[in-house]
Amino acid sequence: MAERILEIRNLKKYYGKGESQVKALDGVSFDVYKGEMLVLLGNSGCGKSTLLNIIGGMDSPTEGEVLLNGEDITKYKDKELTRYRKEKIGFIFQFYNLLPDLTALENVRMSLLKKDEGHLSEKALEAVGLGANKGKQYPSQMSGGEQQRVSIARALVKGADIILCDEPTGALDDKTGRKILELLQEIVREKGQTLLIVTHTTPIADMANRVITLRNGKIEKERVNEHPLEAKDIVW
Repeated sequence: MAERILEIRNLKKYYGKGESQVKALDGVSFDVYKGEMLVLLGNSGCGKSTLLNIIGGMDSPTEGEVLLNGEDITKYKDKELTRYRKEKIGFIFQFYNLLPDLTALENVRMSLLKKDEGHLSEKALEAVGLGANKGKQYPSQMSGGEQQRVSIARALVKGADIILCDEPTGALDDKTGRKILELLQEIVREKGQTLLIVTHTTPIADMANRVITLRNGKIEKERVNEHPLEAKDIVW
């Protein structure tokens, strides 16, 4: 049996009251296992981004629990949440979220709490296919695919328990997006990282170990891919 790393229990997120109340999440429960790639699939407004934000400690639920390695992060105070985001969670966003006044290398180093001993940031950039010269460049000097690789390196360098990906190919063309998916698949297989990917692009789900489809704030269905598709073969 795979090791359970994350437990989502009866998670609810409501906005407003009465007839105007919106139930972004309405009783969502599932587990995430160490070393798996899990895709949360659904159209805009289904609740998947809300769910990712709560797991990432960027939003709080109306009700329910989010347990990472047995600890309920919904009970954390602000300082605990800040440390949780710094140490336990890696983020890969659709629009990269790199600091424009810092080089690629400096952006990666920013995610480390301690001094960058052993040149971890350089190694992380090399792991995503960016050499020393690229590390000296600023985001404005890089292509979208290169910026997303920096974002991935930033998530990898701190050895986070789980990496959250919010539409990681959404701002990229098909060819570049496929290269990023190949890299993410490699990270899961070779480094044993746990990835949770939010997307509305159905074909991406075929490369995952498991797929959870959300609809109107609820889990509509769940399936296991016995033979995940190679990222290089995905077409959308």
